[in-house]
Amino acid sequence: MIMNSRLFSTLTFFALLISVSIAEIRFTEIRHDDRSIIPFDEFGFTHRGRLELNVSQILFSVSGPNVDLSKVGFFLCTRDSWFHVLKQIEDAEITCALNSDAIKLVYTFNRLNTENNFNAPFRIVDPDQYTLVFANCLQQIRVSMDVHSAMFNLEGRTNRRDYLSAGKTVLPRVYYLFSVIYFVLAGVWIHLLYKKRLTVYTIHFFMLAVVILKALNLLCEAEDKSYIKRTGSAHGWDVLFYIFSFLKGITLFSLIVLIGTGWSFLKPYLQDKEKKVLMIVIPLQVVANTAQVVLNETGPFAQSWFTWKQIFLLVDVICCCAVLFPIVWSIKNLREAARTDGKAAVNLMKLTLFRQYYVVVICYIYFTRVVVYALETITSYRYLWTSVVAGELATLAFYVFTGYNFKPEAHNPYFVVDDEEEEAAAEQLKLDDEFEL
Repeated sequence: MIMNSRLFSTLTFFALLISVSIAEIRFTEIRHDDRSIIPFDEFGFTHRGRLELNVSQILFSVSGPNVDLSKVGFFLCTRDSWFHVLKQIEDAEITCALNSDAIKLVYTFNRLNTENNFNAPFRIVDPDQYTLVFANCLQQIRVSMDVHSAMFNLEGRTNRRDYLSAGKTVLPRVYYLFSVIYFVLAGVWIHLLYKKRLTVYTIHFFMLAVVILKALNLLCEAEDKSYIKRTGSAHGWDVLFYIFSFLKGITLFSLIVLIGTGWSFLKPYLQDKEKKVLMIVIPLQVVANTAQVVLNETGPFAQSWFTWKQIFLLVDVICCCAVLFPIVWSIKNLREAARTDGKAAVNLMKLTLFRQYYVVVICYIYFTRVVVYALETITSYRYLWTSVVAGELATLAFYVFTGYNFKPEAHNPYFVVDDEEEEAAAEQLKLDDEFEL
């Protein structure tokens, strides 16, 4: 019998759902679930990879001799093999994913012991990135169970366990390194603020707070990944990581909005529409960070996981778009002022700086949201850390660019112009007008 459409749509959804995630020791409770496919964690195994799976308290909504337990079980599969499974089902070669020759079967429930549980150590022969999947090919039968899973690689002669995926085992060192860099930047910025204290604006202290929060965020993330690497559990460091991620995200987007509006540099107040942007961005960032916590804590096995994932992506995109509006408004206002108030050079220099910042913000958002995701998709599972490094380097470059261009100056580039610059600015405005026509 060909698999019903609901099951096939679920399988297709799972194929699109697979994404890179941090695997660790997990305890999962499944209650009265009738899903045909339940994806658990994804993990990059080396040739010394191991899976420990303990399933207990198994209950079916229907019991009896007519229930074929060989159609219920766990298996491992790669992304490529999963698409092969979908093709086999579509061509009616098989009726259940557990029957495919493209998967690595862990066990089926017809091998349950008398206590109705199963404890299966599984050795990885072929190193690759696998996803642990539960399959229920019995129609309209709900399953309840407790699942305790641990995926790890053995290292060294002592067979030390490494609970981080093969492509992410170096992440603690990467995060430690970048946290040190940001702490150094914070120190340099503090020295600069003291040295130029007569020309320091309020926003310069806000920029310092953003850098410090970023450094603390990276430090907590390094500790979080370090504990997971050694023990399979974050031991509370994930809570601190979420807190600093939350604060860092809000302050960074707020800083972009404040710089984009020219607050503290050009004017001591915010207009109503600019305040509205902040009132939109900050709550959305709260939602985005909450969604991220839910995603990381529950994992893809939760029924609401896909919904939260889509909410998080949508909110993130909205926040990224919202922070661009103040910069566009500033560029428009400066251009109009350059034509009307007789200070063409002053306003042109401001306009040029805000144009540059607008382009850099767009590049930063595009790179960290699109290019980094593309790197995760195309990079071998053993080198997934490179996408993290690329994202952090782009973020570091953005921070350095912002600090360099908006640092305190004795001769502020906004206001200091001479007659030659005034004439050059007027000529440039004339050329711009001709170009627009």
